[in-house]
Amino acid sequence: MQYQRGGRSSSPLEKQFAELGNRLKKNGGKRFFLLALILLVAFGLSSAFYKVDTEESGVLLRFGRLHRVSPPGLHFKLPFGIDRVYKAKTGRAEREEFGFRSVETGTRTTYTTRGLEDESLTLTGDLNVSNVEWIVQYQIADPVKFLFHIREPKATIRDMAEAIVRKVVGNSNVSEVLTTERAALADATERDLQQILDQYDIGVRIVTVRFQDVNPPNEVKAAFNEVNEAEQQKESMILQAREQYNREVPKARGTARRTIQGAEGYAIERINRAQGEASRFVALRDQYRAAPKVTRQRLYLETMEQVLPQMDEVYIMDGQGIGALPLLPLRSERKEGQQ
Repeated sequence: MQYQRGGRSSSPLEKQFAELGNRLKKNGGKRFFLLALILLVAFGLSSAFYKVDTEESGVLLRFGRLHRVSPPGLHFKLPFGIDRVYKAKTGRAEREEFGFRSVETGTRTTYTTRGLEDESLTLTGDLNVSNVEWIVQYQIADPVKFLFHIREPKATIRDMAEAIVRKVVGNSNVSEVLTTERAALADATERDLQQILDQYDIGVRIVTVRFQDVNPPNEVKAAFNEVNEAEQQKESMILQAREQYNREVPKARGTARRTIQGAEGYAIERINRAQGEASRFVALRDQYRAAPKVTRQRLYLETMEQVLPQMDEVYIMDGQGIGALPLLPLRSERKEGQQ
């Protein structure tokens, strides 16, 4: 039996197992490195492409700096976090609701106001309270400003819209808010909101502001409904009066114009006739001065020619007025002659 100082000697079988283990370690390390390299390449390829939808715009940052804005489609970027993409919906109008929320139930869309009284209750200028429900629609005009110039842009837009509506309603009386001035108040809200957003340089364009529903508190709703009905009747009567005015006034103007034109024509006719008669009288006077007897005889005959045909019976007396000549049927003879 052989002994070795400081330890025991290894057998040939143990040496073979040791060599086999070393070989496995070397081969396993290579396989692990190859597998890790394949996984790394696959991850890099999968993160090197990104897709921007139709209604979106992609903002690409490289090492935290703006690199480009990508349109809809498939695009390439550097992987491993070198390039980062942020998307904003620039192709459609976003909608914010105040005082109510739309709820989709199956194929129908309903809305609820439960728990939203704090949003809708608004104080008017004459110290009345009204429930105002409104909608703000906006579109992202600049995705870079919308994503990076302000923190939580949607919450900021909601806060601004609520503040401006309360200011506009607070400067009006309750009858204007509930009846005829809703459109004007909505236009004023849209204009003021756009001005403030431009000052913040948030990259948003307001599409529309619309008051969805404006109601008085339940305690006085009946009285305000009567006022609203009275205002509507007033507007209806004004429209009817305008319609009748537009129908009658042009008709009266046409009648007056026709009467004036008829009077002017009649005046011209009378003036022309008087001038003709005056000219005829002057000519007759000149003829009478030239030949008084002949002119007198001619006037007598012309007068008798006009008078006698209009008489039914004519009696011719002698010079002493005691006898009569036979009847002259001038009317009948004239009629037969005409036939």
